[in-house]
Amino acid sequence: MSGASGDRRTYLVVIDDSDEARVALHFAARRAAKTGGAVEVLAVVEPQDFVQWGGVQAAIEEEQRLRIEASVASSVGEIMDAAGIKPTIVVRPGEPVPVVRSLIGTRQDIAALVLGAASSGNPGPMVAHFTGNDAGKLPCPVMIIPGGLSKEDLERLS
Repeated sequence: MSGASGDRRTYLVVIDDSDEARVALHFAARRAAKTGGAVEVLAVVEPQDFVQWGGVQAAIEEEQRLRIEASVASSVGEIMDAAGIKPTIVVRPGEPVPVVRSLIGTRQDIAALVLGAASSGNPGPMVAHFTGNDAGKLPCPVMIIPGGLSKEDLERLS
């Protein structure tokens, strides 16, 4: 099944409000700009225990989408504008690992899953999961971007 970007290589970035997620997004944007690829930003909204009505969950998802759009614009807007890349933003409800696995499993255009690792301490649950027991089970590479990289390092490495 082909994704929204057709034959273009898509870098899938799982994003949240962390600094390391923004570094991963910055790397993916630079990489996509240099390779003629696309960027897809995935935000996963975990189910809320207190949500009893679908409208409330939909409002939470829309709020998450607006936050992610603002984060994308502020983090890598100039890179994307200069390269003519308009990222696709996807907000999905559920548990993060199954949501990522499901999305990647249905898409042929995803060139890499790009995750940011915390610059100190635990690298984060997504990094730990996809580099642990399930490391070789995805149909695409996993790129782990250290959260402490400077903009100069990102430019050099991407």
